[in-house]
Amino acid sequence: MKNPIKTKLAAFVALLLFTTCIASIANAQARSSMRRADSRIDKMDMKQIPYRIPQNPEDISPLLCGEKIPMAVLVDVSGKRFDLNRAISQKPTILVFYRGGWCPYCTRQLSGLQEAFPGLEEMGYQLIAISTDESEGLMKAVAKEKLSYTLLSDADLSLSKQMGIAYKAPKDYWEMLPKTSGGKDTDLLLPVPSVFILDQKGTIHFEFINPDFKQRLSSNLLLAAASSIKEDL
Repeated sequence: MKNPIKTKLAAFVALLLFTTCIASIANAQARSSMRRADSRIDKMDMKQIPYRIPQNPEDISPLLCGEKIPMAVLVDVSGKRFDLNRAISQKPTILVFYRGGWCPYCTRQLSGLQEAFPGLEEMGYQLIAISTDESEGLMKAVAKEKLSYTLLSDADLSLSKQMGIAYKAPKDYWEMLPKTSGGKDTDLLLPVPSVFILDQKGTIHFEFINPDFKQRLSSNLLLAAASSIKEDL
């Protein structure tokens, strides 16, 4: 039987997080206006603009609530191309970025997400988790944690960069990352673990981003947040 006090507390904390997200929409709109005002940038090939790599996770500049995620085609567990934006257009999405299956905090999070998945599905959401692992690593995570939701590879962190959550990995990871990413993480980057709730247009309605990779959004808080904003999607 669920503890009513814990349930109410989770809902309250989720509401606080959601309120913070709403407050950032004004900033997102201002940023969008600035982008539209600068027609020169609009005409440039964004791929030619170098990504300024933050040296610390505290220095990232993630997309804000009210902004849309970029276009992205990633790779799934079988190595096939996966059109992320097309998938998002099908139903509201819980989009999770994690470091990799080699991280114990990530595997614990993946397991918790699996527990929350039926409840999220019942509310009409799909769950997609993205990491730096290549397809083989994703497949191992699916088998080990018995996952039934979608895992995708952003091995070169191209999407993580555009989301504004990539940063330079500490030196302790430099030898490992090229191996787990299939040689694609040439810049030796990691994503700050993040959770986004998106509508079918790819607009961010909720986000949880913590520079401390040991701190993750609990499944209870995720369910509470997803429930509290479902009517707005």
